Amino acid sequence: MTDMLVPLYRLPEPPALSAGLIIRPAMPTEAHHVTDFVTRHFHAGWASECQVGLAAQPCKVLIALQDGALAGFACFDVTARGFFGPTGVAPSFEGRGIGTQLLLRALLRLRDAGFAYGIIGAAGPVKFYHKTCGATPIPDSDPGPYAGMLS
Repeated sequence: MTDMLVPLYRLPEPPALSAGLIIRPAMPTEAHHVTDFVTRHFHAGWASECQVGLAAQPCKVLIALQDGALAGFACFDVTARGFFGPTGVAPSFEGRGIGTQLLLRALLRLRDAGFAYGIIGAAGPVKFYHKTCGATPIPDSDPGPYAGMLS
């Protein structure tokens, strides 16, 4: 999958949060909940990336809580400097705008850290990223920093 480039200086503001939805950085004491969630719903490799973000100060993992339940996560500035991802929303919470909230709020954190551009690594839903944050594919970026990775 190709990487995508995001001009952070042109990001739209995230929409208002829906009732019962909270987006916030994960706390260190929640690390096991987050990594268990990511392993269960997505992939153990992503849980490893989350561990790096959870150990950072400030934390580089946002979580989405819907009515107190862990619904999604987003890492930023973890895989490589300025990178967004991995990210995911549990299937039972899809279609509620949670992915949009996580994406935009994580990219805003990159912008606030001084980055002019962000990179969405190995972007899956290319049309979603283009529509939501103006991301464009980076030619010849596959496999990018993921080349030679243990699987």
